[in-house]
Amino acid sequence: MSTHDKGNNAATSVETPTKKSGFTQPARSGVLALIIKIGFLGVVIGTAIALTPSLIGEDQWFFLIAIWLIAAILTATYATGRALPAKYLVPGTLMLTLFVVYPILLTAKTSFTNYGDGTRSDKETSIAQIVGASVVQTENSPRYNLSIGTDGSKTTGPFTYFLVDPATGDAFAGTADGLEPLDTSTATIEDDKVTAVDGYELLGIKDVNAAQDALKGFTVPTENGAIQANGVSTAFEGTTTLVYDKAADTITDTKTDTVYTVQRQGDKDFFVDEAGNRVSDQSWTANVGFDNYKKVFTDERISKDFIGIFIWTVVFATVSVVSTFLLGLAFAITLNDPRVRGQKVYRALLIMPYAIPGFISLLLWSGFYNTDFGLINDLTGLSVNWLGHTSTARFAVLLTNLWMGFPYMFLVCTGALQAIPEDLKEAAGIDGASGFAGFRRITFPLLLVTVAPLLVSTFAFNFNNYNAIFLLTEGGPFSPDNPTAGGTDILISYTIRLAFGAGGAQIGFASAVSVVLFVITGIIAAIQFRYTKALEDVN
Repeated sequence: MSTHDKGNNAATSVETPTKKSGFTQPARSGVLALIIKIGFLGVVIGTAIALTPSLIGEDQWFFLIAIWLIAAILTATYATGRALPAKYLVPGTLMLTLFVVYPILLTAKTSFTNYGDGTRSDKETSIAQIVGASVVQTENSPRYNLSIGTDGSKTTGPFTYFLVDPATGDAFAGTADGLEPLDTSTATIEDDKVTAVDGYELLGIKDVNAAQDALKGFTVPTENGAIQANGVSTAFEGTTTLVYDKAADTITDTKTDTVYTVQRQGDKDFFVDEAGNRVSDQSWTANVGFDNYKKVFTDERISKDFIGIFIWTVVFATVSVVSTFLLGLAFAITLNDPRVRGQKVYRALLIMPYAIPGFISLLLWSGFYNTDFGLINDLTGLSVNWLGHTSTARFAVLLTNLWMGFPYMFLVCTGALQAIPEDLKEAAGIDGASGFAGFRRITFPLLLVTVAPLLVSTFAFNFNNYNAIFLLTEGGPFSPDNPTAGGTDILISYTIRLAFGAGGAQIGFASAVSVVLFVITGIIAAIQFRYTKALEDVN
């Protein structure tokens, strides 16, 4: 064989690949990705289909449209190989909308209502409860064997009365919307009582007692009146003495011919007669316009302490940010020096306060400040009532927040320092800017480029740092002449006490306060970001 033939044979042997059975690694990855994609889209569409009947049944059209819109967007984005940027932008946008934008809009919407204790139900439900509470039992009132069921929560409902007429054996299902015959093929009836229903969970005696608040006033409207429970296992059909006129929006007492109209008393609406007497203390959620916002700025209980608490809030947030930043930076500079041995050990020890859950740390520090048994007084030999005076309590809050916050700043500053190129420091040293001068002119400005936005966000966090105040001092100390405003209260803790105090939960008012604090924090953050733009020239 010639040399030329050997060369051809060698070339042939090199160019002919060896065939292997099965998929190559890229092909397997592609198949796996396709399976995951199909499974994900199947879950999304299946969830939308499963939720559709219940949303239609409850007239939740907004959520129905939103769910199908999300399903359509996800399907259009991931079903094809096109629109590659959207595959990364859509998840973040949806999360931002669902967990940030929607809660803000919902809070803003609630702030224009009187929603809270005593006004959690809508007007239609409240009227049904008022009218249902007037049911009167007569000698000829039909009686039923009762079983109470729910296809939701055992304590909040919605509830259904499953009724059996012992005289005829007829079975019915009753809701707040009315009475309907019960499909006996889906129910089990024993001894003239419903014992099981498909899709429903029947309540026992303990369950009924636990749901007493939700079942109070619950009646089933009928042509002759309404059906009301008489205990746990029986019910009767009585006549209602109150009649609601939807066109006139009035309730009439058929016994006395008294007409009750809607009148606002305080921040709640009630049905009252001409003398102002209520037919019931039952109210409902209503639109109150800007009343909650007016209350924030004009209510004397709030406005008289607002300025002082606002100033302390700004001081608290500012000192917390500056102190934690300076201490964290000092530790970061020290441990960033290559001459320091055991850097990993020191760094692990310094982030320990950051690793401990905040509420545990705050409760421990609250015990440390105890006058008689606290660790601080025991170690120093002092007898200071740290949380009993405004000045010492504020110092305790700032000290505790410093201990909890400096590890975060230490980590941030460590990362920022290590990201600064060493050649800049060496060049500064050659030019004579070594030591503190090099840090002030080179290192610190470059560090602020990275850290400044985090300082702004930390300020916003501390501006509304409710846990640090509530778990440590509960806003105190309080003076006898002003039990609503404490010495360490910041705006969020002060307004929460007013909104959820002895008068019950005023969620509409609390939402208005949240919107006001959101605007204040946003304005302060915008001003701070405006000044941090000057750092962009450093690069």
